[in-house]
Amino acid sequence: MDQFSRKNNVLMQHKYHYELQDVKEPNLYREIFTYDSVPMITFNMRHVPEDMPDEIWMTDTTFRDGQQSVSPFTPEQIVYLFKLLSRLGGPKGLVRQSEFFLYTENDQRALRMCQDLGLEFPEITTWIRANKKDFELVKQANVKETGILVSCSDYHIFNKMHMTRSEAWDKYLGIVKDALDMGIRPRCHFEDITRADFYGFVVPFATELMKLSRESGIPIKIRACDTMGYGVTYYGAALPRSVPGIIYGLRHYAEVPSEQLEWHGHNDFYKVVSNAGAAWMYGCSSVNCSLLGIGERTGNCPLEAMAVEYMGLRGDTGGMDLTAVTEIADFMEREIGIEVSPRQPFVGRHFNVTRAGIHADGMLKDEEIYNIFDTGKLLNRPPLVAVDSHGGLAAVAHWINTYFRLPPDQAVDKSDPLVAAVRAEVDKLYANGRNTVMGDEELEIMVRNAGVERYEKLLFRRSK
Repeated sequence: MDQFSRKNNVLMQHKYHYELQDVKEPNLYREIFTYDSVPMITFNMRHVPEDMPDEIWMTDTTFRDGQQSVSPFTPEQIVYLFKLLSRLGGPKGLVRQSEFFLYTENDQRALRMCQDLGLEFPEITTWIRANKKDFELVKQANVKETGILVSCSDYHIFNKMHMTRSEAWDKYLGIVKDALDMGIRPRCHFEDITRADFYGFVVPFATELMKLSRESGIPIKIRACDTMGYGVTYYGAALPRSVPGIIYGLRHYAEVPSEQLEWHGHNDFYKVVSNAGAAWMYGCSSVNCSLLGIGERTGNCPLEAMAVEYMGLRGDTGGMDLTAVTEIADFMEREIGIEVSPRQPFVGRHFNVTRAGIHADGMLKDEEIYNIFDTGKLLNRPPLVAVDSHGGLAAVAHWINTYFRLPPDQAVDKSDPLVAAVRAEVDKLYANGRNTVMGDEELEIMVRNAGVERYEKLLFRRSK
């Protein structure tokens, strides 16, 4: 029967109950995933309502999925980054959890060292495959929550695991029940959800999990894993690729509470940030990310991107300290050896560096003209202007003001003789065949050569 919704204040149609469809042949959606061409984006023009949760947050998988794409971190490196994650997330825990591997002695040692820090956030969780041997590691780790791999597409169930849907269903439920018996919160990773039979497996299985959750009193979480980055946010896009459709379906048909729902995406089609934002918008409280977006193939959703997205959606920092992002990027590049693209948003060395002469002139007059926001305040990364053959006097003036940290009342402009002297030396180098950007050290030498006394005053200002 229809029921009156106190949330929407209208009569809502009774929800249809979906049951497991134990098919004999796998549904590989060949009309979409032909494999010999780019996957198709199909539409049915069914529109679902946006339903932003009261609370939204991020979780971290740097030390689990992220580590799969780089050389293993040392325990000491993990501890250092873990403390920065805590600072980034702030006192409200907007970086709510961080998941760890358990398979090596180094993994286990890193987990214990982070536990010993006694930090409230991020909460330490683990990840296991759906077998009892892995579950023994969880019991030994003394954690309250673990991720459990429950692959949900027929690509995995039939072609990888060589099971039927009902066999996979029984196997998964067995491990989930073991976790519940131990009082451990299961977080079920619905791997490859954007190629899965949504109403024939995903919704019925999620419904069964919610039933177990209510019976046990333990909140079972569902992580919707866009393992191959197939998710799309286009209005009216059809399942299984529709991110709004997936989130709405899990919330509406399987009745998964927002706080028990998490999105995990990959960036194979450049959509990882927009997909994560859409998950928030349509009712998912949590988005799973990694630092700098490291992870399988093209990587996970960058944590720093969603921290900025949070601020854009909520209108404040929520207590986050975004300056930690800059320290994280510096550490991962310098100490761990992860190559960060110079133009990667928020963390690349040149993400807020301008080279065009006309832009340099604008930056000199008002940095807001060509800087996305106050990157100096929020990220501890003031905007820069590259000095090369194109920037002219404005580039040199802006470099001097930034490098020597001159306040507005002491800033130099294009007419300053010091600027002209340095620009003349720069132009000589490019006239003689130089084709690379000027470095800070050589520009500083040029400033000193243009006038030692003034250089010393500038240096004194920079040291304050």
